[in-house]
Amino acid sequence: MTTLPELSGKVALITGASRGIGYGVAEALIARGDRVCITGRNEDTLKEAVEALGADRVIGVPGKAHDEAHQAVAVERTMEAFGRVDYLVNNAGTNPVFGPIADLDLNVARKVFETNVVSALGFAQRTWHAWQKDNGGAIVNIASLAGVSASPFIGAYGISKAAMVNLTLQLAHEFAPGVRVNSIAPAVVKTKFAQALYEGREEEVIAAYPLGRLGVPADIGGAAAFLTSQQSDWITGQTLVIDGGIFLNAGVG
Repeated sequence: MTTLPELSGKVALITGASRGIGYGVAEALIARGDRVCITGRNEDTLKEAVEALGADRVIGVPGKAHDEAHQAVAVERTMEAFGRVDYLVNNAGTNPVFGPIADLDLNVARKVFETNVVSALGFAQRTWHAWQKDNGGAIVNIASLAGVSASPFIGAYGISKAAMVNLTLQLAHEFAPGVRVNSIAPAVVKTKFAQALYEGREEEVIAAYPLGRLGVPADIGGAAAFLTSQQSDWITGQTLVIDGGIFLNAGVG
C-alpha cells in the first residue's frame, strides 16, 4: 500500500478534475498532503476519480462549471468539508468546435466563453469571499498555448484562453497582496479532451516538439503544485508556458 504524506493543512478546489489535466493537478496536490475538492460534469466519472484519489482526502461536487448554482455549492461543500479553501485551480474548459473562425457560430462562441472564462471568474469571486480575502492563498488558471499564439481551427478556444490570461492579470492586481494569481499555458497534453489534435498522427505531431513528446497531465500538475507553494511566493500575474519547446520553432522557415 502507498503511504500518503502527512496532511499539509491546505485545501484546494480544482474544477474539471475528474480526468485529464485537472486530475493530474489533484494527484500532485494530494501527493504533498493537501486535501482537495474536485468538480466535473459526469457524476459517475467524478465518483471514480474520488475513489482513485482517496476518499479520505478528496470530495467531489458534480455540475457544470458555468452554472452559478454549481459554483456556489462547490465552494460551500469545500468549506463545510475542510473549513477552508486556500487554492483554486480553474481547469474546467470546453472546445466544441473545430474550423475557421469566419464560419464560427456565435452561440458556440458564447458557450465557450461562459465555460472557459466567465466560470473561472465566478469561482475566483466565490473563493475570494469565502476564504481567501481574509486568509490569503493562490489561484492558478489553466490557459493554453492557444491563448498566446494564433491557433488555426480552434480560434474560439484560443480567444477564450487569451481572455483567461488577461483575467489572471486583473485578478493578480486586485487580489494582491494576500492572493497570488498565475496561469499555465500548456501545448498539447495527452488527454481525452485534446485527443482530436493528435489521434491517428501522434508521431507527426510529436515531430514538432524539440523535447520529443507530448505533454502528460503530471507535467501540468507539477507546475500547479509549484505555483501554489511557498517556493513561488514572489510570483504573481505570470503565465507559465509549458510546451515541450514547440515555441522555439516559431518564426523558423
